[in-house]
Amino acid sequence: MCSSRYRRFEPLSDASQKIVVVADLPVASLQALLARYELGLVVQPDGEAITGSFWGDEEAGIVGYNVYVRSDTPIHSLLHESCHTICMSADRREQLDRDAGGDDLEEEAVCYLQVVLADEIESLGRRRLMRDMDAWGYSFRLGSTAKWFSEDSGRARKWLIGNGLLSRDGQPIYSLRA
Repeated sequence: MCSSRYRRFEPLSDASQKIVVVADLPVASLQALLARYELGLVVQPDGEAITGSFWGDEEAGIVGYNVYVRSDTPIHSLLHESCHTICMSADRREQLDRDAGGDDLEEEAVCYLQVVLADEIESLGRRRLMRDMDAWGYSFRLGSTAKWFSEDSGRARKWLIGNGLLSRDGQPIYSLRA
């Protein structure tokens, strides 16, 4: 059943349309997804600076095992920072405060996993998330998130499988990298 706060999003027809934000989805479902990874989701008041945000403005922040957002935080940002926390080593996670660090391959894995996890959010899905990523300005060698995901993300997928974060059939394992 759909309501104005929980509706099926269609792919953007152009980059000027609204990007899906936290206020567009039930917070409880976002919290439940992160809880599967033993991560917390902290929704901060509108207008307040987001704790642990690397980019500032409405972009998600990370500190330790918590992801910080506001109602205007884009879902792609929430997922991206969550996936940084999931993909980093345990020792880095213990010291985490704002800057996820990591190398280029880990960054690719973060992007890949955020696309996979979009399918775990009812009414979102990977197609819509990839369009939002493109609208925000993610930059991939092949020109779009979808093209990268389908044609050039093999290293990222292999990294996720090798680190126990994705099954061989592409399903999330719901564990943090050791």
